[in-house]
Amino acid sequence: MTWESPGRLWLLLGVVAVGVAYVLMQRRRSRYAVRFTNLRLLDRVAPNRPAWRRHVPASLFLAMLALLVVGFARPHDDVRVPRERATVMVAVDVSTSMLATDVEPDRLAAAKLAARRFVDGLPKEFNVGLVAFAGSAAVFVPPGTDRKALHNGIRRLAEGTTGVQGTAIGEAINTSLQAVKTLDARAAKDPPPARIVLLSDGANTSGRDPLAAAADAVAVKVPVHTISFGTPTGSVDRGGRPIRVPVDGQTLKSVAEETGGGYHEAGTSAELRAVYEDIGTSVGYRTERQDISARFIGLGLLLAMAAATGSMAWFSRLP
Repeated sequence: MTWESPGRLWLLLGVVAVGVAYVLMQRRRSRYAVRFTNLRLLDRVAPNRPAWRRHVPASLFLAMLALLVVGFARPHDDVRVPRERATVMVAVDVSTSMLATDVEPDRLAAAKLAARRFVDGLPKEFNVGLVAFAGSAAVFVPPGTDRKALHNGIRRLAEGTTGVQGTAIGEAINTSLQAVKTLDARAAKDPPPARIVLLSDGANTSGRDPLAAAADAVAVKVPVHTISFGTPTGSVDRGGRPIRVPVDGQTLKSVAEETGGGYHEAGTSAELRAVYEDIGTSVGYRTERQDISARFIGLGLLLAMAAATGSMAWFSRLP
């Protein structure tokens, strides 16, 4: 925490002085009461003198003064806030290998569930879009704040959605970048802060070279987070016989390293959820120095009201 006007904190000495004066006055009253030897008459004059309650309003009043002084000094602190026009593109592999059941219930179903939870954990102000890819890539849901449309898009993801078999990681990155560039009228000249979260279980087999697409992402400062999920023993059933589809994350790792994103491996649905939650804490936020004096002033006013309420309730007067 820093202060815009730290010299004003010297006013706290005045608050301390008021507190000391209050304590001295209380001691003076105690000595006067001891000198008042007619205890029976004193009992009739003040039969129900409060003990600790009589100090509560004064204590609250002093605390209020201290908080108002702190607020007057204009404290500033680092606050994490959503970035304006922040955009997240989620690209999901819908190739045949995603039907492998080494991640329960299968890789694609686990990815869809994790995607929904990831989206729900993002601030409502974020623009989120969905890209489906296999041998080609297509924008399934344009980036926007309509979470219902996004959930419907995730639910409709299925093997063969793009109509072309294969795994086109480079095409998925390019398609995501294009969606970011067309977010709004400003995007062409003033691109929004964006990130791509790409899920796949294998190496690139078609389309553009993923590292060339990664270079394009670097040029527009869009990190690509990649998640490789599945296990080396994964397989899919085709025509009654199993076909091995072991996970291969080397390409995804290279893309993430090239763009400054993170690479993660998720062998189970639980691990996949943890990966999404980790990414969700860093996507689209910025830390900025903000004036937080209102916090102290607001709390000080609450204490003032509490002091006034206590004083009127117990002594029928204001502090």
